[in-house]
Amino acid sequence: MRRRQFMGTCAAAALGTGVGSLPAFPGTAGENTPVSTGSFPFSVMLWTIEPKLPFDARIAKVAEAGYHAVELVNEYQNWSKEEFARARAHLHSLGMVVDACSGIDSSLCDPSQRDAFLAEVRAKLPVLAELQSSRLILLTGDQVPGLSRQQMHASCVEGMQRAAEIAAPQNVELLLENIDSEENPKYFLSSVAQGFEIIREVANPRVKFLYDFFHEQISEGNLISKLEKNIDLVGLVHVADVPGRHEPGTGEINYGNIFRKLGQLKYSRYVAMEFIPTGNVVASLRTARESAEKYAAEGRLLASRDGSVKVNHAPA
Repeated sequence: MRRRQFMGTCAAAALGTGVGSLPAFPGTAGENTPVSTGSFPFSVMLWTIEPKLPFDARIAKVAEAGYHAVELVNEYQNWSKEEFARARAHLHSLGMVVDACSGIDSSLCDPSQRDAFLAEVRAKLPVLAELQSSRLILLTGDQVPGLSRQQMHASCVEGMQRAAEIAAPQNVELLLENIDSEENPKYFLSSVAQGFEIIREVANPRVKFLYDFFHEQISEGNLISKLEKNIDLVGLVHVADVPGRHEPGTGEINYGNIFRKLGQLKYSRYVAMEFIPTGNVVASLRTARESAEKYAAEGRLLASRDGSVKVNHAPA
């Protein structure tokens, strides 16, 4: 199962039932400071969690599993201001935040769509404010017939630079994500290595890379080496096992080693679970988080004996 297959169902479920009657909560845009239990903070991409349930029920399951953040795609599509307010109140009542959102459809790698892309970014900023979120996930879009890879690469760099200028007044961070060619054979950015090249060329501290281990394992593998070499550019990681996009331990990725390395590198940003649970949702999410915390602690212990490792801190 894939994220894009769930998007319509997620939106319909959320909008069809609303988020219930919830108390007001005082807050301001951008209040999504990571909540951590001692390692890095954890989040869940909500599209993976029982999309036929109402929004508030899905959020409650994530909270019950011990998480303090979620990431959204288009679950909020067409919400009224009252629905945004109720969602915020529900999230805050559970001690949760929205750490990132996606939902930009225009192409980043197609220069002919630049104006449409930037218009979508502008239109998304008020939504991020309503959700009190300060991170926007961007996709490159599909390859453009007639353009070379160099031209599409350059278009991504320019588009990210201009989007960062638009997002700067709201202090929004941009995250560029890789997608494997098995899920989408036409998608431009299937290589993490090229993704890091783009981020380096953008050269903006509020533009980072979303390292999706699931997609990169399918595309090229060699996950830990690229993580270690580019940890300073990583703004978020996504977790799911291969094959099947299920919880860590169900497939071929050694997530114990990955979480240990994240701990050793002193990574302090979000680790987002984007897997489809094979069993009980709450139990699967809780087990994945507790396992990650265990291995991360081992990595931090290793780091305490080695002062040469890089440090990746969340933004101030």
